[in-house]
Amino acid sequence: MTHRFPIKEIARQAGLGTATIDRVLNNRANVSAQTKQRVTAAIEELTAQEAQLAARGRRMFFDFVIEAPARFSREVKSATEAVLPHISSAVCRPRFLLQEIMQEAEVIAALERIHKRGSHGVCLKAKDTPAIRSAVHKLHASRIPVVTLVTDLGGGDRLAYVGLDNAGAGRTAAYLISKTLGDRSGTVLATRSHEHFVGEEDREIAFQKALLRLSPNLRVVSLQGGGGIDSETASQLTQKLENVVDLQAVYSMGGGNKAILENLEHCRLKPLVYVAHDLDRENKELLVKDKISFVLHHDLQRDIRAAFDHFLAFHGLIGDPAMQAISTTQVLTPMNVPADLRPEDLISRC
Repeated sequence: MTHRFPIKEIARQAGLGTATIDRVLNNRANVSAQTKQRVTAAIEELTAQEAQLAARGRRMFFDFVIEAPARFSREVKSATEAVLPHISSAVCRPRFLLQEIMQEAEVIAALERIHKRGSHGVCLKAKDTPAIRSAVHKLHASRIPVVTLVTDLGGGDRLAYVGLDNAGAGRTAAYLISKTLGDRSGTVLATRSHEHFVGEEDREIAFQKALLRLSPNLRVVSLQGGGGIDSETASQLTQKLENVVDLQAVYSMGGGNKAILENLEHCRLKPLVYVAHDLDRENKELLVKDKISFVLHHDLQRDIRAAFDHFLAFHGLIGDPAMQAISTTQVLTPMNVPADLRPEDLISRC
């Protein structure tokens, strides 16, 4: 594994000991594949950040602990790397722990490691459980600020929440479905990745209330679980759809849309309207192919910049963040897909 960085620098970036880094770099035995991946990722991150080191300012380390499908985690990392060159008040060095599924114990262990080695801030997307709140409280007590991304935590110890106005998004989904279906009766499938993601819970509560007011003839069937991962979502969905014959709409709050659509097709169900979240690569393709009707999107780069502003303000490097941390909902259709993926470009490749 070629590199040009001191072992101590790689160890700090990866959050591992120097002995472990030495074993990986020299291809010694008794090193797990996951550890090798962490070291490889650390070297890649150091390489990407090297240009920043010439900039003046304080060098600061920030940790991203994100439980999300790989497609969303990639967007988080890309957005972070796009934002960094525009931060002039410090040299910001992100460290990423990105996993599709994280058990509660894994999140707590990650936060414990961060507490032990130190950090200038933690950007966290995780389930809201008492044990995770306790780990965040410990960071807060040690003056390591935590900013929650997309989904929030209770307890009051995080510094700020950045991300979508989840309740507003839920009401928007209800409005779009109601306007599309009119006075029709039937079933609406509402899917969430997990019951403990507060952001998705806020979306669903607001969605159900608004839809009941706007279209009282529609019945909502809720599905929780799968983590937004296609295979897990598919296994959860099959049983839920057994007795559904009048499906009119889908509101997908937690991803896994390709799997959901495949299951619907298998069950010979074709909703008239399908509302999803986030314009990742998969959803762009589904939107352009008219497999889904609307994507509720928000500017992730803006969210990440807001997170860094909160961290830098906490450390006294800038004033109070001027940017509003809550992102408004953008409604995207096949007709207003961003220019980097126009409908005609994608269709020509299909």
